[in-house]
Amino acid sequence: MFVSSRNLRAAVSNVAGKVLYGHVADLRPMPAEAVGAGPLRSSVYRYRGPEGVVPAGPPVLFVPPPAAPARCYDLRRGCSLAEHVVSAGRRSYLLDHGPDGPAATARDGAPEWIEECVEGWIGEVLPEAVRTVSRDASGQPVQLVGWCLGGLFALLAAAVDPGLPVASVAMVGTPSRMDGPEVATARSVIGRLVAPAARLKREYRTLANIDSTEYLAQDEAFDHFHALAGAAPGRPVREVYSALLGDRETAARGEIAVGGRRIPLGAVRVPVLAVAGRSDKLAPVSAVHPFTRLLHGAPEVRFEAVPGGHLGALTGLAARTTTWARLDRWLDEGIVRHGIRPHRRAAAAGL
Repeated sequence: MFVSSRNLRAAVSNVAGKVLYGHVADLRPMPAEAVGAGPLRSSVYRYRGPEGVVPAGPPVLFVPPPAAPARCYDLRRGCSLAEHVVSAGRRSYLLDHGPDGPAATARDGAPEWIEECVEGWIGEVLPEAVRTVSRDASGQPVQLVGWCLGGLFALLAAAVDPGLPVASVAMVGTPSRMDGPEVATARSVIGRLVAPAARLKREYRTLANIDSTEYLAQDEAFDHFHALAGAAPGRPVREVYSALLGDRETAARGEIAVGGRRIPLGAVRVPVLAVAGRSDKLAPVSAVHPFTRLLHGAPEVRFEAVPGGHLGALTGLAARTTTWARLDRWLDEGIVRHGIRPHRRAAAAGL
């Protein structure tokens, strides 16, 4: 294989970065300030916008899954959805459960935790966060952006309380139903069997892309995210999904069982965007597309299939020209629906 001097210089620079600093990725989080503390140790943060830009239109609230780090929206500089949305001049916020939030008690995935988590998030945490953001943004309705369980909780909160100031819901990697338990078990067994081969293949890809700073930085950012998540939170995510979507007949009718009651998805009365990763194993295309039928009360339900797996569809290298482009168009349409008036505080401060 021919190696150009430019590629060689890049490879040497990347190797030097890893040796001297341990990484090439810029993992600094986007600057933000707290605007409110909510129930169950949750907090709402407002991202700092570009200097000189006065944000206008409905605010955006990122809703992470309660059993995964909120850094999913801010993976690394240069490939951060939060950075992208804020840089576009949108007033943006993050709902963060923090390291001591409900996921910290989820190590055993106990049924009582599942009920407490779901009830707490859709009845207290998310509604209070939406109201906090709306007040901070001059009373405008809030555009929710949720990944994984965050998207499902956003739907449920909107369905339970139609009076919440929600402008729209955008979901990435959120399924409407789950695979059977036998499929999940088979996948976990196969995963353990092929783990050594997968590690070898990954090391080969790293060497093959040693001259690509983007590839190496993205790989490091994914590792950093999974290190934050740890090994345990993945189990509660699957168990919460199974508890909510495990009854196939109920899920097929568009009802979600929560705490002894059934919440109809048809009660959602705001526009919804559902994005599925084509290689997503937890939320495959076939499990996301039914939202177009189940959300029959919504004025619009838009479905998009994009490249990437569960996390890659949200913030992989290809997401910048696929998922993020679709989300930009969706949020722009929200401005058309709800107006472009600037937020009073930002306009007064000249931000």
